Amino acid sequence: MAHNSNITLAGVRRLAAPSVAGMSWRDRGQGLIALVAGAFVLAQLVLVGPRTGLGWDETVYVSQISAHAPASYFSAPRARGISLLVAPITSWSSSTGLLRVYLAVLSGAALYLALRVWRDLFAARVLALGGALFASLWVTLFYGPQAMPNYWVAIGALACTGCFLRAHADSTDRAALWGVAASATLMAWMRPTDALWATLPLLVLVVLVRRWRRLPLLLALVCGLAVGAAEWIVEAYVSYGGLAQRLSDGSRIQGGLGWNIAIVDQLRSLGGRTLCRPCTGSVPNPAVTAWWFVLPLLAVLAAAVAVQARRAGRTLVPLACAATAAFPYLFLIGYAAPRFLLPAYILLVIPVADALLHLVTGPDGRWRPIAATLVALGLAGHLAVQFVVLHHTVDRSAADRRAWSRTAAELHRLGVRPPCLLTGNESLPIAFYAGCSSAATSGPNTNSTPAGITRTAQRMPAAYLGTPTGRPPSYAREWTPHSFAGVRLYVAPAAAKGGPG
Repeated sequence: MAHNSNITLAGVRRLAAPSVAGMSWRDRGQGLIALVAGAFVLAQLVLVGPRTGLGWDETVYVSQISAHAPASYFSAPRARGISLLVAPITSWSSSTGLLRVYLAVLSGAALYLALRVWRDLFAARVLALGGALFASLWVTLFYGPQAMPNYWVAIGALACTGCFLRAHADSTDRAALWGVAASATLMAWMRPTDALWATLPLLVLVVLVRRWRRLPLLLALVCGLAVGAAEWIVEAYVSYGGLAQRLSDGSRIQGGLGWNIAIVDQLRSLGGRTLCRPCTGSVPNPAVTAWWFVLPLLAVLAAAVAVQARRAGRTLVPLACAATAAFPYLFLIGYAAPRFLLPAYILLVIPVADALLHLVTGPDGRWRPIAATLVALGLAGHLAVQFVVLHHTVDRSAADRRAWSRTAAELHRLGVRPPCLLTGNESLPIAFYAGCSSAATSGPNTNSTPAGITRTAQRMPAAYLGTPTGRPPSYAREWTPHSFAGVRLYVAPAAAKGGPG
């Protein structure tokens, strides 16, 4: 089948840049990609910082295998891949700085490996530019060192698509087949439903399009997805009442999946809102959102260039995977978070980088000075905007996490120390900071009842976190109230007996 494909390794190699000063394009490409990955690691450590506290969702994932706090309630949509990825650190250390450094280095190494997969499909400078475009987005820099699954779904999507194209082009490339299986496993391990959306075009091609049909490729893709999702599926039957029930619960927790155009919600989140739910307020300044409108235009240009050059497959396939990866978060969900689109962004950047280089170079390979200057100015402005948004996002997130830490310290002072229980407003992340368990009687993290909380409060320190104007629930109305930094703390008698420590 490979001889019918318009993606041939020999043809791609002829398009590659020639050797310079005795160094092949492959060697130069590895160096450029390594430089981009190294700069990505350094930027994470400098701009985001290793000492930023854990966010809400991070505390859930980290607590599953943690030396610091009991495991938080694990709701139906979540998967345990990221918890296992960080376990080499969290299982024995509570150091957030160590965890951040570990994830920053790991994310940089993963970006390098995922880009290298494409080395026989695009020239070195295209891969380096594509990697730089992705690594310089504020959302990539912010989530690279975080214990969140979306970045890793993105890495798996890029590697899986590249390995898929290589395996299709060369039926003897066993490493590419293993790469398809491994990267599909990584995606499904992190978020099974996202993995299915990101690989949907690959499944369609290998099943329905005759010249793409290859049984080993289909088996590698399907087996990889199955292995990665196996734990999630087994857990569905053990803890959630079955697979259908877990999917239904996941849809309910996410507000009920169905036709809902969330494009404007995603635009609102581009200004640095890590979670836009409910997604109200104005759209950020056009300078912040401009790149989001330019991106699909460049994707169309990349498709046109590829078709004209008779190398459509290696460009159209990642574009199709980007479209399906983004579809549920643009049209099926009632809120937004910028991290949801990381898999789509990473699948777009290589074709987009190819299109940008096509704009700034002529058919003979020479630079077009005017076009190159305009593109360079546009990229410089884009980088400046990304830096500003990242700076504000890091500052705002760090302030929230410091507030959680101060509240946890105040609870300790009031006698609520491990083993202990917290419930109420923002109890889940504050419980992690305090080393306590958390409980909720309503909402997406419901895991207890008022009677259950009352019984627990009789045998261990407990507290309800409320607001200065809110009314506590019935089980906490006899608990001792305290005010602290805009939070109303209701401490159960079992803890209050010990008094401030």
